[in-house]
Amino acid sequence: MDAADWDARYAAAPLVWSAGPNAFVERDLAHLPPGRALDLACGEGRNARWLASLGWHVTALDWSPVAVGKGRRLAEEHDPPLDVEWVVGDVLTAPLPAPLDLVVVAYLHLPEAERRTALRRAWDALVPGGTFHLVGHDTTNLTEGTGGPQDPAVLCSAADVLDDLADAEVEVVHADRVTRTVAAPDGHGDAGTAYDALVHLRRR
Repeated sequence: MDAADWDARYAAAPLVWSAGPNAFVERDLAHLPPGRALDLACGEGRNARWLASLGWHVTALDWSPVAVGKGRRLAEEHDPPLDVEWVVGDVLTAPLPAPLDLVVVAYLHLPEAERRTALRRAWDALVPGGTFHLVGHDTTNLTEGTGGPQDPAVLCSAADVLDDLADAEVEVVHADRVTRTVAAPDGHGDAGTAYDALVHLRRR
């Protein structure tokens, strides 16, 4: 999907994703002291807004102007307004803020070479001691799980992400497959189990 396709998807519903943060992002990052953060491929900005509500200074970047516009509106409507810099841009080429204390990458699905470029650019913006947190549909979700992209070329495992950063100074907090329950489309009951790759790192 290109930016226009995502614009159409975001324009078709009040919110494509949940209003609150991703459950793994909330679980793993709530204890961190606030600093400067980047939400890479932020979508409607659910993680960016949550981080800002905790006192983080957040840059939220996505290539869909519709998604970024939604995130900006929701941040401005919050009482008090949330401190988020909203940027429309490509994760492969857009200038990234630096230095960063935290990078969040939630469900960014790209072919291998592009994924490696995006993740290395974000990693290189981190300060020593900074946190890198990635969650996305695991490769095994295609055959074992529910939902997510159906193209194996854009899926990855935690091991793939570690390979992307193989020559970096990495301290691994967590890198493995995790599960989550997917709600049924009508909101009644569960549709099944999804398998995600979760990679939580600190830069040495």
